Amino acid sequence: MQFADLVEGRLLRRYKRFLADVELPGGQVITAHCPNTGAMTGCAEPGSRVWLSTSAVKTRKYPHTWELVATPDGIACIHSASANKVVGEAFRQGLVPGFERYVDISTEVKYGQGSRVDLLLQGPPGQVFIEVKSVTLCRGGGWGAFPDAVSARGRKHLRELQGVVAGDTRALLFFCVFHTGIKAVCAAGDIDPAYRDTLAEAMAAGVEVLAWGADISTSGIRLAQALPFELDPPGN
Repeated sequence: MQFADLVEGRLLRRYKRFLADVELPGGQVITAHCPNTGAMTGCAEPGSRVWLSTSAVKTRKYPHTWELVATPDGIACIHSASANKVVGEAFRQGLVPGFERYVDISTEVKYGQGSRVDLLLQGPPGQVFIEVKSVTLCRGGGWGAFPDAVSARGRKHLRELQGVVAGDTRALLFFCVFHTGIKAVCAAGDIDPAYRDTLAEAMAAGVEVLAWGADISTSGIRLAQALPFELDPPGN
């Protein structure tokens, strides 16, 4: 996924979940759209360097969208929906081992009880339902954790994935790590113990889990390498 001419600025504040005030180098203050509904712990500190994209759509109230932020531990992409695009590109390019024969890839396919799966892979081996989750919560020792806030929606997605596992139908939870300081991923059981327990149940029922890190720069983002995943971090 490529960026086109990001605008650099300094974060003043994030508020009302979807808005952020940013000071540009010349001193002008603009309001940008914040495309992240999570807590954004560690990624929304006032004074941080941020980068914004600019929309050409004239009817948008806020033409700028917050994309990246520099944190003490690395660069993070806070545009969570971009994870679907980055992961989709990786599967289409055959970069994820074990899925090369699933040549037909669809997005936002209806399934379950009123849900839409992020990616549906189909091919001679069968089909794979994939939910993509963006991980930006960076903790000590390079561990990333998900979710960063209580997520009833996330638990629903896990139950939906669990419900499709049968025969040649696979289900995959794909953690797309959008923070360059994260080197391994675990469930944030201290933040949402119900999510951790639901994930454990889903894994026991056959839901697969992968975590991949990404190369992130102001030029673009691409999946780079598989990362370790553990249900619980070391010491728990």
